[in-house]
Amino acid sequence: MPRATLNGVTLAESDRTEVVEGNHYFPPGSVNRDLFRESGTTTHCPWKGDASYLSVEVDGTRVEDAAWYYPEPKEAAENIRDHIAFYGNKVEVAG
Repeated sequence: MPRATLNGVTLAESDRTEVVEGNHYFPPGSVNRDLFRESGTTTHCPWKGDASYLSVEVDGTRVEDAAWYYPEPKEAAENIRDHIAFYGNKVEVAG
């Protein structure tokens, strides 16, 4: 089952991720939102739309912009609306 962790703490876990461009997008209900803080960072993807970023904090370790999501994706990416993906070089993503 796909899982994202930081320092051994599970950030997200689900057997219903959406895999897009090699990234697991975890459904909103599978994410421990208490560990996340909204970031001011945004980016734009031509076919998915505008992404918002989240920083993660676990046991005093804060990782800026460790995850991203699409709150208002374009039609082609509607399947990942509000799903959260993680940078594999910032947190451990297995599965």
